[in-house]
Amino acid sequence: MRIKIFSLLLITVSLLLPTSAFASSPADVTNDRVAFDFPISATFGATITAKAEIRSIVLEYGNEQQTCGDVIAKAFPQFTPGTRVDAEWVWEMRQSGSLPPGAKLWWRWRVTDANGAETVSDTKTAIWLDDVHEWKTLTEGLINFHWYRGDESFARDLLSAAQNGLEFNETESGLVADSPIDIYIYGNTNDLKDAVLYEPSWTGGQAFPDQDIVILGISQTDLDWGRNSIVHELTHVLVGHLTFSCLGDVPTWLNEGLAVYSEGELDPASQQQLNDAIQNDTLLSIRSLSAGFSEVSDKAYLSYSQSYSVVKFLVETYGQEKMTALLTSLRDGVTIDEALNTVYGFNVEGLEDEWRAGIGAKPRAVSAQPTAQPTATFVPTIVPVSGFQFSQVATPTAIPTSSFGAQQPTEEAPQQSGPPLWLTLSLLGMCCVFLLLIGVVVLGFIARRGNQPQGGKNG
Repeated sequence: MRIKIFSLLLITVSLLLPTSAFASSPADVTNDRVAFDFPISATFGATITAKAEIRSIVLEYGNEQQTCGDVIAKAFPQFTPGTRVDAEWVWEMRQSGSLPPGAKLWWRWRVTDANGAETVSDTKTAIWLDDVHEWKTLTEGLINFHWYRGDESFARDLLSAAQNGLEFNETESGLVADSPIDIYIYGNTNDLKDAVLYEPSWTGGQAFPDQDIVILGISQTDLDWGRNSIVHELTHVLVGHLTFSCLGDVPTWLNEGLAVYSEGELDPASQQQLNDAIQNDTLLSIRSLSAGFSEVSDKAYLSYSQSYSVVKFLVETYGQEKMTALLTSLRDGVTIDEALNTVYGFNVEGLEDEWRAGIGAKPRAVSAQPTAQPTATFVPTIVPVSGFQFSQVATPTAIPTSSFGAQQPTEEAPQQSGPPLWLTLSLLGMCCVFLLLIGVVVLGFIARRGNQPQGGKNG
């Protein structure tokens, strides 16, 4: 009985003793920081001290965004083992790809000492944004509006356009904002270009649905363009949220069509171009607009106008509830043909037949050959150009690859299957002469070696 009581006393005392009596103390992480060289790099650093020698330091980091699973990036700073270490690691955006301005970074340090004790620091966050401009913020509902150039009336004008766009999307297309959206307005397109790496110089704005961010370059003289562009980009964010999935994808005509539809009616030039295409029977097939738009300016602008017309036909003929059902079907991983069949009762070709009949166009030409699948070419929101014929703009949710102003590809000359016969024979003859010369040199060397006298060294 006394032994049992003594054992219990020992256990009780051991539980009351400080844990440091039995295990290593946790490491201490101080001066935990990040410094931005915007938009080039983010440098993480910290001073780490421990009673035992520090053997391993791992930086875990990332940015807050929609993902299909938990994503944790890891970096391994170089350091000399010791009880006090200054750790530093640089996130090079030129290698990984640039984050959008306003993205929220997070990081923490995982430290292991010589005794095997592991310490994980508190997670810290920072907003990836330049410190060159004096940013101001207005918040209304789910919109956080950031700008630095122009007075408050300029900001409220664009903020009002954003709110109207959200209301239109909710009532007409069934697209509802379910989380805060940050809009960053740069004073002009040059400032915007300086804020994001690898963006074409003609980019006027872009949406980042995964981070709930919209960036635009809007000067105070481009308010009309800015109002439409904000609504356009917000629509991409809403579509991206509703359809976010690792299983399926939204065809370009639907994504861009919804964005242009949210801006209201087509401008006169775009409407005239669409009318001419209907009258001249030069409409593009909807199937060809599923993966990407042409780089040729006329076809690109027609692609946006036509996508608008198709979406308008679906929404105004069948209602916004079916449009929402179409988008959620795509989110669930079905193909566009399966989704259209389930919701509307026809596939892409059937949609084109219905749409053409609805707008008074000629019936679709039926080809005996299978439809070619185009290569995607994303086109960004372009900068408004004075005097340009078409003013309709649009932006994809992926980094664009080329310009509206790219030249049309020229017809290539027929390719030969191999080199000409005379060239082949000439090369063969040269090779034979070269080998013959090498053989003569080698034989001469061997003969010379054979003629040398044999014998040992003289004493």
